[in-house]
Parts: sequence; C-alpha cells; structure tokens
Amino acid sequence: MTPKVQSILSYLGILWLVAFFAGKEERNDLSIYHMKQGLGLFIIAIVSNTTAGIALTLVPSLSFIISVFGLVFFIFMILGIIAAANEVKKPLPLIGKLFEDTFHFIR
Repeated sequence: MTPKVQSILSYLGILWLVAFFAGKEERNDLSIYHMKQGLGLFIIAIVSNTTAGIALTLVPSLSFIISVFGLVFFIFMILGIIAAANEVKKPLPLIGKLFEDTFHFIR
C-alpha cells in the first residue's frame, strides 16, 4: 500500500485501521501526518455525535442543528481526502492544528 493510499484511507473512519496496520513499512511523513489528522477527525466526530445523540434525546427540536454537525464532519473528511490525494500537508479547518503534535504512537 502506497503512502498516498494510506493518507486517503486515514480519513475514511474505521478504514484508518487498515491504513495503520497494513502499511507500516511503507509510511512516510505525508502518510503519518494524514493518519494523525484522520484519527483526530474520527475521534472528534465520535465524541460530538455521541454528545449530539444525548442532546437530541433530551431536546428533540435540536435535530436540524445536530444534522449540521454530520455535514461539517463530512466536509472536513472531503477536504482531508483532497489534501491527501494532492500529497499536501494541509491541516483540517478549525481542528487540524490540534493533532499535528499528538498521537505519538503513529510512526
């Protein structure tokens, strides 16, 4: 698996695991960068969707606002895939800088 494919897969949720375990010997700085960005996006999406689900059970009229969260994370995912396909180290909007120096287990 090439580093470019690893970079793209890292933004596709659970396929991050495929990129992490299948291509350990072929990683470069670009794929490591995008794997950190993708894992961060996945974690924030899970936390925010769980929080939104709890809020939705408490206040059902928030359904439109909560659906916007899903759209925002989808847009972030597309922007990350585009950056990975163009082989550019570009952080995700609003949240990307948080993950540049985290997840030290990704090497």
